[in-house]
Amino acid sequence: METLADIAGLHRRHVLTPWAAQAAISPPVIVRGEGSWLIGDDGKRYLDGSSGLIAVNLGHGHPRVVSAIAESAATVAYVSAALFNDRRAECAEKLCALAPWTDEGARVFFTTNGTDANEDAIKIARTVSGRSKVLTAYRSFHGSSFGAMTLTGENRRWANEPGIPGVSRFFAPFPYRSPFKTLDPADETRRALDHLNDVINAEDPERIAAILIEPVVGSNGVIVYPPGYLAGLRELCDRYGILLIFDEVMTGFGRTGAAFGGERFGVVPDLMTFAKGVTSAYVPLGGVLVRERIAKHFDTNAMWLGHTYSGHPLAMAAASAAIDAYLDEGLFTSAARRETRLRERLQKLHDKHEILGEVRGVGFFFALEFVSDRAARTPLVPWQGKSQGPMPAFFAGLRKRGAICFGRYNIVHVAPPLNTSDADLDTFVEALDGAIGDLTEAAART
Repeated sequence: METLADIAGLHRRHVLTPWAAQAAISPPVIVRGEGSWLIGDDGKRYLDGSSGLIAVNLGHGHPRVVSAIAESAATVAYVSAALFNDRRAECAEKLCALAPWTDEGARVFFTTNGTDANEDAIKIARTVSGRSKVLTAYRSFHGSSFGAMTLTGENRRWANEPGIPGVSRFFAPFPYRSPFKTLDPADETRRALDHLNDVINAEDPERIAAILIEPVVGSNGVIVYPPGYLAGLRELCDRYGILLIFDEVMTGFGRTGAAFGGERFGVVPDLMTFAKGVTSAYVPLGGVLVRERIAKHFDTNAMWLGHTYSGHPLAMAAASAAIDAYLDEGLFTSAARRETRLRERLQKLHDKHEILGEVRGVGFFFALEFVSDRAARTPLVPWQGKSQGPMPAFFAGLRKRGAICFGRYNIVHVAPPLNTSDADLDTFVEALDGAIGDLTEAAART
């Protein structure tokens, strides 16, 4: 059997790891997963504190999903998207039952991932509206392909530029680091909506097909918009006949304490994109949920969209089983019930460690933002810079204590599987506590 060093060596020689300079990374070799835990080739166990990339909402090895995948593989491995399929129909029915358009109905277009879903949602919006422009927020991520990277607002789009035409951007609220120079949440909402209204008019409302936004900002810092913002966004879209698209790739399937983030905040979009948690990431799957009044356009007009793996039977089986598990185990709402407990434990870390500037989040979707000066809110690592500063000490300290989580620059995401036990959650917070101490020491040396 190959040793840990052998596998790591093979990985370095033959695999390109995303979003990283290859020589600088040295992660553990993971070979198994059990519940909220990942197991390395050396037997070391790591609590998965970010559900992979905010995706493994059911934890690792959920028997219901594993069994469904195996059964589907033994029945039929592939069915063209041009044909009807039993598992595809059943999965679509379950997804549409979760959609917010209860009186109107919905349909779903399946993709392989969230990137494709966001691109396809834009294609649908442009086709149905006859308009070409799309607005997205600067602090956003919508995928890594050519089109989705243009829809993205943050710095990962730079290498992709000039990108696709017709995409303009706006500043969305960020109460901790207000782009509108206010500390009052109500004022932040008002100024942000006034700003967006100005952008809409500067771009010509009659040319704007859609606004695409994450109900909670995901990989750019888990930013929960202040009260009234998403509702105000809905009102602006209604005023100008613009379609509202929620990117629910991270916020969907119980992450915020509801089936979808829009539901948690009481705002209904016109289209929703999803991926990640739909199968608990066991099989790649994404899609666009479309309200019926928009979907019916394609009853008499060709749908110029398609993917070889659209509605893949294995993904359909995994998603159908995952949805059943979420519902039967009460996991769509469990994060809302347990949110206070998690928030309180993270807030204790904030009270203890001066380097921790803010704890923010909703459901089981939180972020820790680290600063070099809490009063001035100076980021410990400059956002959009090239250096990680002392942050590697934090992640190394976390792994040393048997935990893993996802982070970017000075922000760390706390988003464990929805069925993580209280004991495991406490174990993870203890690991965070020690790792923050390591980070504080490393920052003092720089």
